[in-house]
Amino acid sequence: MEGTRRRRATVNDVAIEAGVSRGTVSRVLNGQRYVSDDARAAIDAAIAKVGFVPNRAARSLVVQRSQAVGLIVHEPHSLFVEDPNIASILLGANSALSEADYQMACLIADSARDVDRLTHYLSGGLIDGVIVVSARVGDPITRAVRDLGLPAAFVGHPRDLGSAAYAAIDNRNAAREITTRLIGTGRRRVGMIAAALDRDSGADRLAGFVDALGGDFDPSLVQRIPLYSYSDGQAGMRALLERAPDIDGIFASSDAVAAGAMEVLQSSGRSIPGDVGVVGFDDSSWALRCDPPLSTVHQPATELGRAAAESVLRQLAGADPEPIVLECPVVWRASA
Repeated sequence: MEGTRRRRATVNDVAIEAGVSRGTVSRVLNGQRYVSDDARAAIDAAIAKVGFVPNRAARSLVVQRSQAVGLIVHEPHSLFVEDPNIASILLGANSALSEADYQMACLIADSARDVDRLTHYLSGGLIDGVIVVSARVGDPITRAVRDLGLPAAFVGHPRDLGSAAYAAIDNRNAAREITTRLIGTGRRRVGMIAAALDRDSGADRLAGFVDALGGDFDPSLVQRIPLYSYSDGQAGMRALLERAPDIDGIFASSDAVAAGAMEVLQSSGRSIPGDVGVVGFDDSSWALRCDPPLSTVHQPATELGRAAAESVLRQLAGADPEPIVLECPVVWRASA
C-alpha cells in the first residue's frame, strides 16, 4: 500500500550510516579517487545496508561542487600579517583559482581550537579542495585532509605526505649553496639562526648549512628559534653574540630573521659586511628593506601558490596528484 511504502534512502542516510561527511559520499559516488580506503569501504557497506540507489536527481546533487577551494595557513596570526611570503602565496593561488572561476576561502590555524574548528568545517562539504601552507610532520590538518579524501596540494613537503601533491623548492640545496658562498667571502666563524625546525623548510635549511660547513660545523654556532619572524631573529642574534662574540658570518633562515639579526649586529657596533657577513632566505620585501640590501635565496612564493592551486584544480578534473619543484637561485647583494 502507498502508506506503507518505504522512504527512498538518500546520500545523507549513507553518510550517517558510514560515519562520514555527505561530501565524502558524493566523491565516492562520483568516481573520484581521493577518498581513503577505510572511508570507501564504510560507504560501500552503508550503501548496501540502507539500500541506496542513485537516481537522476540524486546524481545531479552528487556532482554539484561548491566552486570554492580553501587555503589553510598553519601559522600564528601575527606571522600571517608579517610574512610577505604568505601574502604572495595567497595571491598566486587566488589568481589561478579566479581564472578557473573558483572562489578561495582563506583559513588560519593558530591554535588547537582552530585546528578542531577547521577540521569540522572541512567535513561539511563547503569546499571542493584545499591548499595547505606551513604543514608540519604529524600535522592534524594533514590527517584531516587525508581522512576526508579532499583533493589537496601542500606548499612545502612534510615528510609524512606520502603521495600527496605538493609545490616546493629544494631548501637544502639552496641553503648549502648560499652558505658556501658566504664562507667563500673569507668568513671563519659562521653561525646560523635556524627557525621553524618543526617543518620541512626549516629543517632542510639547517641540513644544507651543515652540509656546507662539513667538518668545520660547530653546533654551538646554531641558534634555534621558533618562527620566521623579525623579533625571533633579534633574539637569536643576541643569544649567538653572547656565546660567540667573534662570529663573522650569519646564515639566517629567512629574510625577516636576517633583518632582525642585522638590527642587533648594527646596534652592537658591528658593521655589515665589514665585521659580519649576513645572508638570508626568501628574497622577500624584507631583503630590500635591509641596509645594506640582503644577499638571499629567491623563493618564488607567488609561483608556489599558483602551482599548488593549479594542482588542486587538476585533481578536481580527475588527474593524479604530483610533486612540483621550482627553481630558487641565490641573489647576491651587499650584505655579505
